[in-house]
Amino acid sequence: MATRKPAADPPAPARSESDSPLAALPGQQRLAQLVHLVRGEKVLLDADLAMLYGVETGALNRAVKRNLDRFPADFMFQLSAPEWENLRCQIGISSAHGGRRGTPYAFTEQGVAMLSSVLHSLRAVQVNIAIMRTFVQLRRLMDSNRDLARRIDALESRYDEQFSAVFDAIKQLITDDKQRKNKRPIGFL
Repeated sequence: MATRKPAADPPAPARSESDSPLAALPGQQRLAQLVHLVRGEKVLLDADLAMLYGVETGALNRAVKRNLDRFPADFMFQLSAPEWENLRCQIGISSAHGGRRGTPYAFTEQGVAMLSSVLHSLRAVQVNIAIMRTFVQLRRLMDSNRDLARRIDALESRYDEQFSAVFDAIKQLITDDKQRKNKRPIGFL
């Protein structure tokens, strides 16, 4: 009697990038569009976060309210009515008919990080990682813009000094020309 060899496991299919759980997450460009500047802070609104996490906005807000001690004022705040109206106009949200009843909550970078401890799902962790990377990228972009602005200011001040001599010479030529025209012509009239 011949012993039978156990069948080998079939080879695992190669995973493409689209099979990854992170593939369903929006890219940094898309996430960066969701970041708003309110009260001098870069924030994400509760409805946008709920959409990213795949939960209802009410469910996200209830989870936060059950854990309010984890969300101090520098992690999360509720927009005032004028702030919400201004933001709605900027981002093109239509009138409130059929929409939310109150003003949204805004979460700072630290508040978004804290959400992963409140929402217990793999998607919440993955979304938080993507959001944190976006905040870091935005911070780098702002730093490089500040550096570029400093360089432009330095160039302007250096060239302003050099061109001031040219501008002074042009002004002198203009005044000399005016004085020449105001002199009485020589000869017979």
